[in-house]
Amino acid sequence: MKSYDQLYIDGQWVRPKKGGTFDTIDPSNESVITQVGAATAEDVDLAVSAARRAFDEGPWPQMTGAERATVLRAIASGIRDRQDMLAELEVRDNGKPLPEALWDIGDTAGCFDFYADLADDLDGHREQRISLADERFTSIARKEPMGVAGAIIPWNFPMLMAAWKVAPALAAGCCMVLKPSELTPLTALELADIAHQAGLPAGVLNVVTGLGQEAGAPLSEHPGIDKLAFTGSVPTGTRIMQAAARDIKNISLELGGKSPFIIFDDSDIEAAVEWIMFGIFWNQGEVCSATSRVLVQRELYEPLLKRLVEQTQSLSVGNGMREGVLLGPLVSRGQYDKVLEAIARGREEGATLLTGGMRPANCDKGYFLTPAIFADVPEDSWIWKEEIFGPVVCVRPFDDEAEALSSANDSRFGLAAAVMSRDLERAERVARRLRAGIVWINCSQPTFTEAPWGGYKQSGIGRELGEWGLNNYLETKQITRYDSERPWGWYIK
Repeated sequence: MKSYDQLYIDGQWVRPKKGGTFDTIDPSNESVITQVGAATAEDVDLAVSAARRAFDEGPWPQMTGAERATVLRAIASGIRDRQDMLAELEVRDNGKPLPEALWDIGDTAGCFDFYADLADDLDGHREQRISLADERFTSIARKEPMGVAGAIIPWNFPMLMAAWKVAPALAAGCCMVLKPSELTPLTALELADIAHQAGLPAGVLNVVTGLGQEAGAPLSEHPGIDKLAFTGSVPTGTRIMQAAARDIKNISLELGGKSPFIIFDDSDIEAAVEWIMFGIFWNQGEVCSATSRVLVQRELYEPLLKRLVEQTQSLSVGNGMREGVLLGPLVSRGQYDKVLEAIARGREEGATLLTGGMRPANCDKGYFLTPAIFADVPEDSWIWKEEIFGPVVCVRPFDDEAEALSSANDSRFGLAAAVMSRDLERAERVARRLRAGIVWINCSQPTFTEAPWGGYKQSGIGRELGEWGLNNYLETKQITRYDSERPWGWYIK
């Protein structure tokens, strides 16, 4: 790869047909990092055509799972070889602190290794014999790759979100066109280079960078796409779902969240504060599953708030490359302004801003914001109901379990939820009554490649990660054979 102003299509680095570029910005200082190729519909069409040829005529779908696994493991190795460089690139492009970026890149490599193992395993479980009531017939159910997949990924975990879609798709035998966010496109291009070096056949993975309307929309609407996987906002997910309906595309959507965290009064305050902070301040709160609605039982409410404010005010905010920084800048000017507007709205609606919500004194440039804590947040307020996607936590008291569950489940979202209590029987009971696709007990946000990820309600459709992520990219075929020597004899007697 010579520069970031090229697209990766059909195993080659090519300039966009219209020659366009866009700037990618370092959110810590608002400077231009580099220029990136701006794909348009013509480029998307070339990428989809390349993926189509690779799937219909190429070797990848016909390879054994073990053969595909070898390439996936080579990709994982290539990521680890470049881990430091990729992490620093992620910091510059996204803003997150370096330790978080290093963790993300490590998880990215692990994701490819995990799906390599599942590709291996697929060889022995591709076909399943079905027991039939009519002994004259035999039948099997067979898993086959879905075809050409389009993937549109967000900017909050750029390379990791790419892996969540690329790795299972390739393991299944699909070919893919990947469109990263225009805010954080660089590591997706690096992934293309790593895959190329690992020996991935031409056309199996194509990466087109560009703006949403110019590249994302043509990809979501393209008739050559069999499967569309999207992670992002509800409004964009709605448009993608509408576009997919025209061709009856298979879709998976991982959308927004407003996840609750119920803390009972028998919880340890230090542990509760630690997990509240990890649940909302990790990755600057730019996390779809962030536990941004915290419900605290009344007896614990005031002492917990006091400790939460103390610890939050001690957080180091600054450039993600600086040692000791735990909160980097928000990803862009647009996101920064949205979060500031949300904070202003929260104050107007009667919530009490205990701390944060302003530019740090030591940061004159960059999209930096001190982490904000709102207390006594009205349940009917906008900030309690809507996703802010920034380091802003809303806290309310509750009196009993029934009230906590009612408040927690009163949301159009259902991505994640958490509960904390020393009474494990109660915690397990509450976890099973929370209407969310992911529930954590005595913690918040741990994510494992082996476990399913996805939400209820308007938080999305389908599941990623684990075996469920692989199944996203597999079709099930029935093959039934007539084995009897006796004529069927329906028309010809």
